[in-house]
Amino acid sequence: MNTHNSAGLTPEQTERVVAIAMDLAREGDTGQLVEFVTHGLPVDVRDPAGNTLLMLAAYHGHAGTVRALVQHGADPDLRNDRDQSPIAGALFKGADDVVAVLREAGADLDSGTPTARAAASMFGRDHLLAG
Repeated sequence: MNTHNSAGLTPEQTERVVAIAMDLAREGDTGQLVEFVTHGLPVDVRDPAGNTLLMLAAYHGHAGTVRALVQHGADPDLRNDRDQSPIAGALFKGADDVVAVLREAGADLDSGTPTARAAASMFGRDHLLAG
């Protein structure tokens, strides 16, 4: 995230705001998270491991939060530093409703390591990607 911003936050303050937003994504606190985004937090901001808000919300099974982030322009295909995609994370965690939201958003089933298709096969969830 660019540390020079219109809110005039220091790099430390910016880092703290991002950390709070990441916690909100993990917790599925859609309302507060959307407030952060509508007040200028980049929807595709990343944590030190390269995870986006969408990745954390998807991995923790918060379909409503994932849907809201997508509606606010989040990229469903941004992979973290380990080359994991949000949809593969949701498949790994068995978050079927999140998988459905990400498919609806056009998530790439063939990107990342493992790909969503490979993750679905590994975890016996091929039916989620059918059709």
